[in-house]
Amino acid sequence: MVEDPGHRKLIVATLLEVHPVTPQTRLIDQAVRVLRAGGVIAYPTDTTYALGAAIGEKAALDRICRIRRIDNRHDFTLMCRDLSQTGQFARYTTPGYRLIKAHTPGPYTFLVRASREVPRRLQHPKKKTIGLRVPDHAIAQALLEAHGEPLLTTTLRLPGDEFALNDPREIRDRLDHEIEIVIDGGIASLDPTSVIDLTGDEAMVVREGLGDVSAFR
Repeated sequence: MVEDPGHRKLIVATLLEVHPVTPQTRLIDQAVRVLRAGGVIAYPTDTTYALGAAIGEKAALDRICRIRRIDNRHDFTLMCRDLSQTGQFARYTTPGYRLIKAHTPGPYTFLVRASREVPRRLQHPKKKTIGLRVPDHAIAQALLEAHGEPLLTTTLRLPGDEFALNDPREIRDRLDHEIEIVIDGGIASLDPTSVIDLTGDEAMVVREGLGDVSAFR
């Protein structure tokens, strides 16, 4: 942290170069400490880079909304470690569960009805839904394992940009003073997840992204 001339505390984003296949434990632990202290990080997934925060940190959620210029009508996502963890936060049908089981981990976000475990401020205010995702990426999985609970997450696409940011150094340059840590796991994809709505009687493809959606049609 540094101080500006007005004596306000300013965030200085730290770039952590983390191995994309065998993440260094000490660097993952450093990022987790920031999350638990209410910070916001940028991290790579099996699709794009994402913004992440601890699910109980309202100030971090507010900061993510300000960075992305989104409000509570946005479909937020919980990044989960595995299928069993998704079950704590979702109320889905047996067919919905089977679809999630068959496609995780992978580049999919599933919109489901939120369970009581999901903080109200993270749910869609009218639909009472939440996005769930299990990433197939070593760094994201290492973060989730060390943190011990899901991460509130959203694609790192800034206002006015057509695509998500995929270069960690550009992310650091553009979000310096906005987030605490950028995890450099290399250049990521520009393609987002495929979004599948499982809240109805049949699965519905909301967005076709990196994941194959043929099974949901």
